[in-house]
Amino acid sequence: AIRVGDFVYLSGQGAADPSSGKFVTGDIKAQTKRTLENIQIVLRAASLSMEDVFKVSVFLKNASDFQAMNEVYKTFFPTSPPTRSTVITGLLFPEMLIEIEVAAYAKKD
Repeated sequence: AIRVGDFVYLSGQGAADPSSGKFVTGDIKAQTKRTLENIQIVLRAASLSMEDVFKVSVFLKNASDFQAMNEVYKTFFPTSPPTRSTVITGLLFPEMLIEIEVAAYAKKD
């Protein structure tokens, strides 16, 4: 992540387990959950939360995974979800089903 003024930008995150560095095996729901948990970890390190996210870009390997991904996604953004783009594309590693990047606003009190 990088902070630019009041904004924090997270580069694409995947479903790697932070303790082992290995990708979470399983379906799109498991990978989406782990990816969003990883994003939460990075945001917390910047003293932010998912509520501070205003833009999300989701990159999916398979269009057929959209609905299942969205079910998990909604649990991380239950109210006032940020704007989102979803792109179907190839991903860096064969085991990756999803990659997510976010932008957040660090409100100053």
